[in-house]
Amino acid sequence: MIADVLQEAGDRMAKAVEVAKDDFNTVRTGRANPALYTRILVDYYGSPTPLGQLASVQAPEARMLVITPYDKTALKDIERAIATAPNLGGSPSNDGTIIRVVIPELTQDRRREFVKIVRDKGEHAKVSVRNIRRSAKDDLDALTGEVSDDEIARGEKELEALTKRHVDQVDEALKRKEAELLEV
Repeated sequence: MIADVLQEAGDRMAKAVEVAKDDFNTVRTGRANPALYTRILVDYYGSPTPLGQLASVQAPEARMLVITPYDKTALKDIERAIATAPNLGGSPSNDGTIIRVVIPELTQDRRREFVKIVRDKGEHAKVSVRNIRRSAKDDLDALTGEVSDDEIARGEKELEALTKRHVDQVDEALKRKEAELLEV
């Protein structure tokens, strides 16, 4: 029973770490990254749809993205969504079939802003991992009548080690992203 609680908590924490890494990828660095744009929501026939479902996004050059819509009628909507997306800084232009987004060079101030954004995302990920720990600890406490107190204490120690390992993974991913952002 304790092993099941720990297994579930470990799986949920691993998913939280993966979500954090995906979130870090949405913050742009000095080069064009298609992952930045795949989450932009486009108003497609009245419903918000992620850009990744409406078009292919490619990076043929370090500072340019090429977006090819699957449905050419969505071209204007996609261009509008890219132009209004916060924190991306690219300027879209279309030639009737594709959209080119030229990404400007990052200034040092802008890099520092992005580091703050990434740190905030990292803190949210760590809070998420700690919430999973709290939930798992409640589950362990609920087993009080069924299992001995020593086994529950051992399970709580394992839960703490599991939490620390996942928080350290978030911190490591955060350090890598910060280094990538500050690299000129």
